[in-house]
Amino acid sequence: MNPAVGVVALVVVSVATAVIGFYGLRISRTTGDFYVASRTVRPWWNASAIGGEYLSAASFLGVAGLILLSGTDALWFPVGYTAGYLMLLLFVAAPLRRSGAYTIPDFTEARLDSRAVRRVTSLVVVVVGWLYIVPQLQGAALTIRITTGLPPWVGSAAVVIVVCLTVVAGGMRSITFVQAFQYWLKLTALAVPALFIVFTLAGNGTAAVAPAAMNPTAMAPAGAYQNVSLLVALLFGTLGLPHVLVRFYTNPDGSSARRTTLIVLGLLSVFYLFPTAYGLAGRMFAPELAQSGRADALVLLLPGQLIGGTAGDLLSALVVAGAFAAFLSTTSGLVVSLAGVISQDVLGGGVRGFRLAAVISAIVPLGFAVTTDSLALAGSVGLVFAFTASTVCPVLLLGIWWRGLTDTGAIAGMVTGAVLCGGAMVCGAVLGAGTPFWLAQPAAWTVPAAFAVMVFVSRGTKDRIPKTMTRVMTRLHTPERPLVTER
Repeated sequence: MNPAVGVVALVVVSVATAVIGFYGLRISRTTGDFYVASRTVRPWWNASAIGGEYLSAASFLGVAGLILLSGTDALWFPVGYTAGYLMLLLFVAAPLRRSGAYTIPDFTEARLDSRAVRRVTSLVVVVVGWLYIVPQLQGAALTIRITTGLPPWVGSAAVVIVVCLTVVAGGMRSITFVQAFQYWLKLTALAVPALFIVFTLAGNGTAAVAPAAMNPTAMAPAGAYQNVSLLVALLFGTLGLPHVLVRFYTNPDGSSARRTTLIVLGLLSVFYLFPTAYGLAGRMFAPELAQSGRADALVLLLPGQLIGGTAGDLLSALVVAGAFAAFLSTTSGLVVSLAGVISQDVLGGGVRGFRLAAVISAIVPLGFAVTTDSLALAGSVGLVFAFTASTVCPVLLLGIWWRGLTDTGAIAGMVTGAVLCGGAMVCGAVLGAGTPFWLAQPAAWTVPAAFAVMVFVSRGTKDRIPKTMTRVMTRLHTPERPLVTER
């Protein structure tokens, strides 16, 4: 691939993102605009924006790479990513929108009438956000290194700079326009080269290489435990992702939140057809990428390898643009959600506090990304889902659906999940390939443990059930009055 192609693609998508973001500055005036777009985002816009921020480096690059390595076992990733939104539709979307909160800590404080719960939730949300941003920046570093030959840190730094500019300029309203555009760019960037590849392999063009057999040593199937644990992480982890949940605060009402979720399910289902196709094509025509440890680069390299020539370069440029759209959109969504939490809990709220918090939210994970090695993208993001499923998800589900939850139980459950899952992640990083299977995929036991501790401790502290519980639960499940006063 011509290195200039990668540079041009990076510049074009960055400029387009900045222009759209600065357009949002013209209509972002109030604190509500910056935090939740004044709750006026309609379902189709919101669904496109959710698709933009949810389809991260793991979806754009990692899923195809995992299918290249593991075959049909890796199909659990797109299935889990998509099915997690069905869980959102059934259990979280409408009640969370009715809460009237700006952030997840807003919700937990109002539901449990506890500042201590808010502080713990805020800390967990920030940790989750930073853990999720790091793979996006590492994906950008990988893309820059593979396609341009520039130092990897250039990709990470470029994402942070563009995200900071767009978020600081217009907050949530600005990012909504950006992410909606980026979803359709990502879908186009995968679909168009995939169609060219299909036509080429079907005989309408000339394939650049002949089908090859995969190295069987690279295709070891995952066991039943790993698949179950992965599904638990993806299904329950989606319910606790801060950058996804904050999107439901931008809908006008609970009904709009449900419609948004239905549309997202359709958008995700269409999108994941294409990484799957790339992975299957890679198993036939580019097995050497698995053998050389470059499986995550499959989507970037396959169009040029199979098509070749000027057409291959143009298709590769489109894929690179889509990849950077994935890094930018997910990172911007995370930065917006983290900025809302940090600005309210540390910097006193307001537009100025939001902007400073946005810069902090992006700079910290950049430091981690440039000083650590990249893991397999989908695998590392899967661990973030496991951590979220073990911490934020239990307090949300029980807070919405169980009247017996107490602040002490919520804190105990979140701490238990964070310690167990975080400990498993640290052990995995230290032990590497020698990590026991139950530590490599910990969600199957860390999520039930967090739920169990939260329930048992709450039952033992019934005297701490807040007096506002009945009023709050009624508002969560009866349309449509705000729970938290808008700031």
